[in-house]
Amino acid sequence: MIFRELGLAIWISFKTSGLAALIASLLAVPAALFLAGRDFRGKRLVLLVNQTWMAAPTVVIGLLFYSLLGRGGPLGRLGLLYTQTAMTIGQVFLVLPLILGFSYTALRQVDRRARTTALTLGATRRQAGWVVLREARFALLTAVLAGFARAISEIGIAMMLGGNIRHATRNITTSIALEAAKGDFRGAAVLGAILLAITLGTNLLVQTGLPGKRGD
Repeated sequence: MIFRELGLAIWISFKTSGLAALIASLLAVPAALFLAGRDFRGKRLVLLVNQTWMAAPTVVIGLLFYSLLGRGGPLGRLGLLYTQTAMTIGQVFLVLPLILGFSYTALRQVDRRARTTALTLGATRRQAGWVVLREARFALLTAVLAGFARAISEIGIAMMLGGNIRHATRNITTSIALEAAKGDFRGAAVLGAILLAITLGTNLLVQTGLPGKRGD
C-alpha cells in the first residue's frame, strides 16, 4: 500500500470513528445524567437493554443498518449505503451503549451531596446537573475515548456499510482485511501495528488518566 493510500485510510478511520464518538457522546451523556439522577418505572429494563446492546457483535449492527440503508430498505432512497456517512451512523449505534454505560457508572459514583448541595443553594435542576457533570468530567471523557477506541478498531460495520471502496470508504481495518486477502501479510502486519498503536495510545489515556487530571 502506497503512503498516500495509507494516509487516506488512517484519515477515514479517524474521521468516521471520531465523529461517531462525538455524536454518540452528545446523545449518551445527557441520557446517562437523566438515568443517574432519577428513578422511574422501567429504569432497570432500560439499563438491561443497554448492557445487552453493548455486547452486540459489530456484524449484527452492520446487518441491521445494511437492511435499513440498502436499496430495498426504508432508507434506501437516501443513497447512504457504501459511504462514510453510513459508516459513521453504524459506529454511532455501536459505541452509544458503551459511552452511555460508562457515563452512567461515572455519574452514579459522583457524591450525591454535590447535586443536593447545589439544589439547596438555589440552583435549578439544570444547574445542578452541570455541577454533577463537572465533577465527573474526566470519567466522562474517558468514556468517550473508550468509545472512540471501540469504533476505530471494528471492521464489521466498516465493511458492510462502507464497502471498502478505494479512496472513499477504505479505512485501516478494511485495508488490513484486503491486504491479508491478497496474501500481502507484511502489509497487513504494518497496518495492524499502526492500528494497535492508535488503540494503545487511546487506552493509555483511558487507563492512566488524562493530562491535568491529577493536578485538578
